[in-house]
Amino acid sequence: MEMKHRIVVLGAGYTGMMATHGIARRTRNTDVTLVNPTDVFNERLRQHQVAVGQELAVHRIPDLVAPAGAAFVQGRAARIDVVSRSVVLDDGQKLTYDHLVYAIGSTTPRVEHAFTIDDPALAQALRSNAEGVLAVCGAGLTGIEAAAEAAEAYPRMQVVLLSRGEPGSMMGSKARSYLMNTLDRLGVEVRTGVTVTRVLPGAVELDGGGRILTDVTLWTTGVVHARLAAEAGIAVDDAGRVTVDTALRSVSHPEVFAVGDAAAIRQAYGTIHGTCQSGIPTGAHTAESIARILRGKDPRPFRFGYIHQPVSLGRKDAVIQFTNPDDTPSRWYLKGRAAIAYKEAVSSSPLKFYRSKTAIPSAITKRTGGRHNRPTPEAALTT
Repeated sequence: MEMKHRIVVLGAGYTGMMATHGIARRTRNTDVTLVNPTDVFNERLRQHQVAVGQELAVHRIPDLVAPAGAAFVQGRAARIDVVSRSVVLDDGQKLTYDHLVYAIGSTTPRVEHAFTIDDPALAQALRSNAEGVLAVCGAGLTGIEAAAEAAEAYPRMQVVLLSRGEPGSMMGSKARSYLMNTLDRLGVEVRTGVTVTRVLPGAVELDGGGRILTDVTLWTTGVVHARLAAEAGIAVDDAGRVTVDTALRSVSHPEVFAVGDAAAIRQAYGTIHGTCQSGIPTGAHTAESIARILRGKDPRPFRFGYIHQPVSLGRKDAVIQFTNPDDTPSRWYLKGRAAIAYKEAVSSSPLKFYRSKTAIPSAITKRTGGRHNRPTPEAALTT
């Protein structure tokens, strides 16, 4: 009897789920196994809603992958052995692979005396301080959405958004103006040009010695990458992301694919930054690549261009900045009800992909970036 080709996917975030579904739907005579520490799918696009105590539907990972023919193993990967091509879990279980998909995404660094957006204790802390002070450190999209959501949910709370730069600086002037006006309407105090040097119990300390008293501090800035790949001897960049070729294969271990923000993915305009928008296409593309390899064909280069920057501003408002493929703002944007509907469509689309009875072509999950994003020999490696 012919041995089945073994494919292990590490990480059941947006990218790992997309890769698992696509591989299982596209291949035959394979064993596809998805590994994740929990059996509940985390909708990271909605974490700002969970943070203020909103109850969301529970989506079990086994229920999502089983119809596609994939297996699920609950556990945390402790070690990758690239020589024996195996993954050892923290309970000692060993999974061997012929192809490995590395989809362990980045996280926000943990800072003492501060919460992160994915901390399950954050919702209770906000409820307990509904008339207190919330300091949100960092005005990227996570910080903006969290500040707006908290201000809307707890109108008597004083929400202070702290940032070195202006919130929405990546947007065009009209979308950015709308965003700032909405934060002002919600009562969010925006303080720019400041750097938080230390979080203390009940306060944040600013560069220059100033302090802001707080009841709850939320840290939303910076990312850290899992050390698992580097510890296994898989080539990584300075940030700890797996260095990949144009097909998303590890440059040191081509039987390993890396997807989403676990990978340093180079395009003509630069290195992709980790978002659901870019991550899901990498999962779909990897599924297509593995299916091609199993049919004796070469994988195709991955090409990606950005489409939008969607931002929720509470449950009653939003702004969408449409972009050029290199993520610079275009002239088009949406606001208000149209933006709310658009953002909800974006947030709900991944689960529709995972429940599809057919494989989702990577082409419908992205745009390529056109003629300005042609693969080059230099793009095979990421510095």
